[in-house]
Amino acid sequence: MTLDVVASDIFVAEECEQFARSVDGFLAAHAAPEAIDRWRDAKCVDRATWTAAAEAGLLGISVGEAYGGAGADFRFEAIITKAIGHRGADALTISLHNAVILPYFSSFGTEVQKRRWLPKFCSGECLTAIAMTEPAAGSDLQGMKMTARKCDGGWRLSGQKTFISNGQIADVILVAAKTDPAGGSRSISLFIVDARGDPQGFRRGRNLDKVGQEGQDTSELFFDDLFVPDGALLGGTVGRGLPQLMEKLPQERLIIAWQAMAMIERALDETIRYTRERPMFGQTLADFQNTQFKLAEYKTQAVVCRVFVDHCTDLLVRGELTAELASMAKYWASEELTKIVDGCLQLFGGYGYMLEYPIARMFRDSRIHRIYGGASEVMKLLIARNL
Repeated sequence: MTLDVVASDIFVAEECEQFARSVDGFLAAHAAPEAIDRWRDAKCVDRATWTAAAEAGLLGISVGEAYGGAGADFRFEAIITKAIGHRGADALTISLHNAVILPYFSSFGTEVQKRRWLPKFCSGECLTAIAMTEPAAGSDLQGMKMTARKCDGGWRLSGQKTFISNGQIADVILVAAKTDPAGGSRSISLFIVDARGDPQGFRRGRNLDKVGQEGQDTSELFFDDLFVPDGALLGGTVGRGLPQLMEKLPQERLIIAWQAMAMIERALDETIRYTRERPMFGQTLADFQNTQFKLAEYKTQAVVCRVFVDHCTDLLVRGELTAELASMAKYWASEELTKIVDGCLQLFGGYGYMLEYPIARMFRDSRIHRIYGGASEVMKLLIARNL
């Protein structure tokens, strides 16, 4: 019971429908339940799956054709995100690679940087991560302690990052660091770190244990006077990091809203199926008025959320999505997700507490959506600035 029937017409184009079928075909072959279990046990997605995704044309879908991509718009990133969420394959962080990190290179990279890196990202030769968060600096980016000190021919990076998705498998990491210790809006720059071979001065920490999303590797990263050449400064201009981050965070937040939306739809599918099959007092659980009322509430909440997320997607494609609306989408979808998944789990009764049931895993996996990409409380602050 996906909610495409209530969506706007932004996804009805033939090329969108064809692409959605190809994504579903890829996931059926490479993200079956046994593969997802394997990722969860290994705490990361194997490289072969990423290679297969590149061969299927799923990596760098929005990158320009001149750099190895398909030149598609954000709708196609949303299609990938939806399909992954509907299968519970969230550990496969294609959306992070495609729609969160690669846009920094496409929008801000020099021509040399784009020609060097974007084809490798599209081919799967290089996987990516972005390192912003630190042990004492999450949503407060200006509070970061990581430094980049100018030296002959380049920069020396020193500091620590944490909660970095793809930290174990990334070949190239976009690192935020302070280039001006005096602070201010021009104090941060972004650096392209070639992490292949774990160069001297760079170390990957442990793969962190988390409440949920176990199949997605999340790491600590350590930089001890790591040298990067001048050409590693994204865009070639110092002090542009914070404006670059502020420009791209709305798209990241809309991706998180789509992740939440896909999990909401999956939770409803699983719960409706279960309640129709579960016998109770001579009838099924779905026959009880309480069940019907609860599912009616959840479906209504889901439809309202989906229409808004679709609207924001349409605005983004047209270049009109504001930071305020993106914050609303991320905040609302994340909050609705945890409420709906919790309510759906309740309808499963004791079985909802058993991890072999998808709803139990969704209960654990959903919690992070209210935190990463900017906590719900931070989203409210950003929304309140425009009151």
